[in-house]
Amino acid sequence: MTQSRKRFERFVAIGDSQTEGVGDPTGPGGTERGWADRFAERLARAQGGLLYANLAVRGKLLAQIDEDQMEPALAMEPDLVSLIGGLNDVIRPKCNVDLVLARMDHMQARLAETGATVITITYPDPALMMPVGRLLSETVAEFNRGLRRIAERHGSLLLDVADSAEVADPDHWCPDRLHLNPAGHQVLADGMHSLIEPLPDGVSWLGDAPAPRVRRLGERAMDEIRWAGAFLAPWVYRRLTGKSSGDGRFAKRPELTPVEI
Repeated sequence: MTQSRKRFERFVAIGDSQTEGVGDPTGPGGTERGWADRFAERLARAQGGLLYANLAVRGKLLAQIDEDQMEPALAMEPDLVSLIGGLNDVIRPKCNVDLVLARMDHMQARLAETGATVITITYPDPALMMPVGRLLSETVAEFNRGLRRIAERHGSLLLDVADSAEVADPDHWCPDRLHLNPAGHQVLADGMHSLIEPLPDGVSWLGDAPAPRVRRLGERAMDEIRWAGAFLAPWVYRRLTGKSSGDGRFAKRPELTPVEI
């Protein structure tokens, strides 16, 4: 058994759909697993055990994550916390990025004050995944710059994927281009694990990523039309009606329980 550099006893994951595991229906009975489950399983195997809770709920804005998940998370006295959130804010029209970053700063400060190790991420350029993503490229870049400053200020461990074409590879994403698929969740789990168990110099947590498949112009155009009808239009409708994909949903793992290994 390989021992990680520091043993963690209690891991709590907070956030939105990526941490809940949307896009990865590989759990028992087709339940959604996700990068945090995969990460917890790997860490538990390495250490010989781990208590793990996952409070993330899809569709949540960062303020909702703060209001609904922070207090329960802190009450569990974790020594390892993942905090991924804010993208649902940033992709909405007229988002005030400074306010979102201020909330993230406050949340990471509270977690850091407990002595817990905090792991978090930046986000890939949406233009790498969809042409319309160019409209959000500068906003996401601004958000990423703020996330780097906040992580440095509080000593959080940051997986910086902002410029990674490998992470943005379509083979890692669901057809909606918003959620990782099982392969993508595994890539993110591996990346997060590299934060607490650094790899040797010259070794990438991405492994030997294959070159992305080159698609013809007509194929790309048809993909964009199908995507807009199947995913963009419903997303716009939810924004106009004030609905969220997380309405009526609860955390899938609300208490610290042992990870099966």
